[in-house]
Amino acid sequence: MLALHAVTSRAATTVTNIAAGGYHSLFLKSDGSFWAMGLNNYGQLGDGTTSFNVNRPGQIVSGNVVTIAGGLDHTLFLKSDGSLWAMGRGTEGELGDGTYANTNQPEQIVSSDVIAIAAGDQHSLFLKSDGSLWGMGYNNSGQLGDGTASEVNTPEQIISNNVVAIAAGGAHSLFLESDGSLWAMGYNGYGELGDGTTSNTNRPEQIVSSNVVVVAAGVYYSLFLKSDGSLWGMGANPYSTTSQPEQIVSSNVVAIAAGGAHSLFLESDGSLWAMGANASGQLGDGTTTSTNRPEQIVSSGVTAIAAGREHSLFLESDGSLWGMGRDDYGPLGDGFHNSSSLPEEVLPLTQPVLTINIVSIASSTNKQRIIPSQTNLQFNATCRFGGKFYLLASTNIAQPLNQWTAIMTNSVSSRSNNNFNATLTNAVNFNPGQQFYILQSQ
Repeated sequence: MLALHAVTSRAATTVTNIAAGGYHSLFLKSDGSFWAMGLNNYGQLGDGTTSFNVNRPGQIVSGNVVTIAGGLDHTLFLKSDGSLWAMGRGTEGELGDGTYANTNQPEQIVSSDVIAIAAGDQHSLFLKSDGSLWGMGYNNSGQLGDGTASEVNTPEQIISNNVVAIAAGGAHSLFLESDGSLWAMGYNGYGELGDGTTSNTNRPEQIVSSNVVVVAAGVYYSLFLKSDGSLWGMGANPYSTTSQPEQIVSSNVVAIAAGGAHSLFLESDGSLWAMGANASGQLGDGTTTSTNRPEQIVSSGVTAIAAGREHSLFLESDGSLWGMGRDDYGPLGDGFHNSSSLPEEVLPLTQPVLTINIVSIASSTNKQRIIPSQTNLQFNATCRFGGKFYLLASTNIAQPLNQWTAIMTNSVSSRSNNNFNATLTNAVNFNPGQQFYILQSQ
C-alpha cells in the first residue's frame, strides 16, 4: 500500500538566546541569526511590514546578533561589533533615533561599544563598555533617572561609570553597580522601587548596598538575585504589594524573568519555577489559576527563560524552544493563535510536523504503475504546527522541491485532527517503493 510520511522543511535548530516583548517573542540561533514572531502592529518584529500578528518565526537578521531585548511594542538588539539597533514603536522616543516615528526595519542607533540592553514599556536603556548607563524614551515617571520628567529621542548618559547590569520595567528602571549595589528610579505607585515608599523618583536611589548579582523588572514589580542564590521581590502581585524587598526563595536560584504580572526563575538543577497571574496559562502548569507561591513547571534541563505580558518562553539544554500562555497574536510561534496552559515545543530540533494515517484511496488500491488523475487520496493529519502544507509525491526525498509533484495544498489554522481530501490533478508514475511526503512551507 502507499506509505505517507511527515517531513519538515526546517533544518535542525539550535536556539541560544530568547527574549519576550509585550506580545512578541525574539530568539537567536547558534549562527547569530535573529528571529521574531508575534504582534507586529508597530513593526516591532523588524520584518519590513506591520502585519498584525505573525504566528511563525521569521528571520530578521542573518548573522552577528549577540543580544536581544523586547519592550511593550519595540525591540532592541546588539551586534557583535557593539552596535545597537532598534525597531518598532517610536512615538515616545524609545528607539533613540532622533524622531518620534515608528519603524518596521532595524535601524542603527549607536555604532559601537554597547554591551547590554533593556527595553521597558516605552523607554530603553543600554550600557557601554566603560560602564556608563544611557537611556531614551518616555520619562513621565522619571524612569530615565535624569532628574526630569521629559522624554528624549536620542540617547542621554545617566551614569558615567561602574554600572554592570540593567533592567527596564513598565515605567521604572533598575541597575547594578560593580560593588553589587542595586539602584532604582521611575514609577513607584506599587512600591516596585523597593525604597519603602510609593513615591516616584527621577534620580537613581540605592535600594540594596551589596551582593546583588541579577535584576529583572516587570510592569509594576521588580525581582533581584543575591550572590547566595536567594530571590527577592518588591512591588505589585495579584495578591498584595510590598514597597520593600522581601525574600521569596532562600537559595539555588540562578536566573529570573519578570513579565506583566507573572514571574519565572531557574534553579541550579535546571528546574523551571513560576508564580503570579495565570489567566492565559502563562505559568505553564496546565491551569489558568493564579498562584502566590512558586510552583515547579519543568524538573530539569532548562537553560534560559523569558516572560512577556501574558506569555512565557524557555530553552532546554538541547537547544529546543518552548512556550506557553496567550497566543492570539502569535508569540508562541507555532502557526496557530490558540493559547496554551502547558509548555509546547515551539522550535524542536528535528521531528515530523504531521502524523499521517491513511483512511482510504478512493479508486483502486492495488499496485499499478500509473495512478490515474482525479484519484482521491484521503487521510487524517494531526497537525503539530500551523501554516501551509503541501502533499508531495517523489521517489527520492533528496530531490529539489521544484522537481516534486505538488498534489494539493492546505492551510491549517487550529490544532486538531484535520481531514484532508487530496486530489491528484496529474498522473503520477507509481513504481514499487514510491512514497508520498508532507512538507511544511515556512
